[in-house]
Amino acid sequence: MKTKPLLTLDDAKRMAAAAEAEALKNNWNVVIAVCDDGGHLLLLHRLDGVAPISSAIAPAKARAAALGKRETKMYEDAINQGRTAFLSAPLDGMLEGGVPIVAEGYVVGAIGVSGLKPAEDSQVAKAGIAAL
Repeated sequence: MKTKPLLTLDDAKRMAAAAEAEALKNNWNVVIAVCDDGGHLLLLHRLDGVAPISSAIAPAKARAAALGKRETKMYEDAINQGRTAFLSAPLDGMLEGGVPIVAEGYVVGAIGVSGLKPAEDSQVAKAGIAAL
């Protein structure tokens, strides 16, 4: 039987704090969502002033990145390049800003960020992952 690392709540808090620091450094308001490898929400962190809909979008991005084991930018790019079949996939959140968390070669979860331009959402998510 194989064993793999798992995210803890402390891991999620550490990543959310680093993502928040990146957002605040740039004067950005975001929602940060951290989920486990099954796409289940571990933490939702909403900064003041962000649009309320971002509280639904960020977890969806995290879930899509965790279950797909890839950055959600790939889905958005494919759809924008005409591969509209992805729109019927059983996932929401196929917008840039969801980034998988990889530990010891395993996808152990993902961070989804919403509230900014797509590349900025990804920047904040990756800053969070870097803290792990």
